[in-house]
Order: sequence, then C-alpha cells, then structure tokens
Amino acid sequence: MTSMNCIGRCALFGLALSLAVGPARADVVAVVSSTSPITVLSKAQVTDIFLGKVSRFPNGTQAIPLDQADGSPARDEFYAKYAGKSPAQVKSLWAKIIFTGRGQPPKAVSNDIDIKRQIAGDPRIIGYIERSALDSSVKVLLQP
Repeated sequence: MTSMNCIGRCALFGLALSLAVGPARADVVAVVSSTSPITVLSKAQVTDIFLGKVSRFPNGTQAIPLDQADGSPARDEFYAKYAGKSPAQVKSLWAKIIFTGRGQPPKAVSNDIDIKRQIAGDPRIIGYIERSALDSSVKVLLQP
C-alpha cells in the first residue's frame, strides 16, 4: 500500500510539474536576407510590418512580410513575443483589415527552411524563424 501511495504521489507531482512548466516555446527571431541593407528594427517596427500598418522599411524600401503556417508554434510565439497577440487576436485583426479593404495578411509558408529560401532570394522579405535555424543566409534584426 505504501508503494502505491508513493507511485500515485509521484505521478501527481509529475503532472503538476508539467502543467506548471507549460508547453515548450520556440525562441523566434525576426530575420532578413544577409544581403539586406536593413540591420536593426525595433519590436514595434517589426510588428507594424507584420500587422499591415506599414509597408516599407525605415530606409524607404518595400517590406514584404512572410508568415509561417497558421497554427505553427513559431507563428504563435512570434505574434505573442512581438505583438503581444494570441492566434485568435491576429485572425480577428486580419478579418477586420480584409473586410474594410485595407489589406491582405502576409503570405505564409510551412517552415523555417521555406522562410530562409524565400528570404535568400529577395532582400525585401522579412520573416521569422527559430533561433536554432539561423545560418549565413539570414541575419537577425537586433532590437536596440
């Protein structure tokens, strides 16, 4: 009986610990092509580009945001980290923008590899990837 109580308590402790820690989060960073003249953007500037508030980088060149697939952990983390918005809030915002004819959401691709492939071919594209996927084809937009 004592061993059963220990097993039960250990199982409950493990469950409580996993709930307290929560789901794993991606360490997402905003990136542009390594050939882009853009080196630094603030969190607000990145957010404004992805939420359709601005369509140009501070130097005047066109900014083309590229999202990850709807429901992906990277996308959810990006919007939470940069815009402070949940997936439902982002969908609602874009529904309003589309309904009023003020814009369209960014094109979405399926993963970090697709983001890097698109960015490598066009310095106007801005995207986000997990930090672990960084390589020489992209550079992180550091926030001052």
